[in-house]
Amino acid sequence: MENNHILYACKLNGDGTSALLEETQISNAISDEAKVWVHLEAEHPQSRRLLEREFPYLDSLVIDALCADETRPRILEFDYGALLILRGVNLNPGAEPNDMVSIRLWVDKNYVISLRRRKLKAVLDIQEKLKAGKGPKNSGDFVTTLVASLFERMEPIFSEIDEKLDDVEESVMENPDTKERQAITSIRKDAIMFKRYIAPQRDVIASLRVSDQPWLDQMHKRRLQEALDRVIRYVEDLDTIRERAQIVKDELVTGLSDRLNKNMYMLSVVAAIFLPLGFLTGLLGINVGGIPGANNEAAFWIFMGILAFIIVLQVWLFKKLKWF
Repeated sequence: MENNHILYACKLNGDGTSALLEETQISNAISDEAKVWVHLEAEHPQSRRLLEREFPYLDSLVIDALCADETRPRILEFDYGALLILRGVNLNPGAEPNDMVSIRLWVDKNYVISLRRRKLKAVLDIQEKLKAGKGPKNSGDFVTTLVASLFERMEPIFSEIDEKLDDVEESVMENPDTKERQAITSIRKDAIMFKRYIAPQRDVIASLRVSDQPWLDQMHKRRLQEALDRVIRYVEDLDTIRERAQIVKDELVTGLSDRLNKNMYMLSVVAAIFLPLGFLTGLLGINVGGIPGANNEAAFWIFMGILAFIIVLQVWLFKKLKWF
């Protein structure tokens, strides 16, 4: 497409294939009541003008939601269609997957209008399926295919987070280290951010599954039920990851505390051993007359023997008392 506000536009032929449309052909396809999918760039001002011109029946609330800067997953139903806002993982180069990408949809019996601000792989998947002749045949197929693709692309990301947590947990169990704190914090942050968007998305799919929209038949609703089961499992997995991460963090704190206590204990034992030795050497080191052995050449070695005996006696006593 030469118009950079129209990312993709086609007529769904009803057999899994499509015919690409130029901007001038969109009006004719709409006039013929053909099944049309128009994918637009939400940031481009021409997108709003196209919506107002080609789809005058759309409520201003719908157009505002489709072009909004910030969105959260939700569904808003009308007698003649539904507004859907969904999110998918960000798989763009250099991006963080938890910075989820929104896709805004208006869906009715004949038309699917989608807008995005960043590329979303699930939309590209539908385009590839249409090129291969295996794409959606109608509005219901489009929504269920998009939802399935969104959730399929989430699963590897969640599996990767779970594997990272396994590695951190193993490392903490074997050798607790303060460097693991950052990894645990990162995992918990990812789980929190994913759940922030996936939990309301679960509610969207649940509402859509019981919707009375005429473009949804029983087969579509069964596919939505499968998607709902999957997203419920994702939410439960994210909760489990958060709980496990907290447990691993507690284990890390406990391990570091045990290590510190052990070191402090050993230092205390060493200090206890050398305390009487320090007292004796300090006492005999005072610079006054009458120090025993001052004129005896063997006095130093005798004193060293006494100190050694005291050390052996203390070690025996500490072991008997089970101090170490």
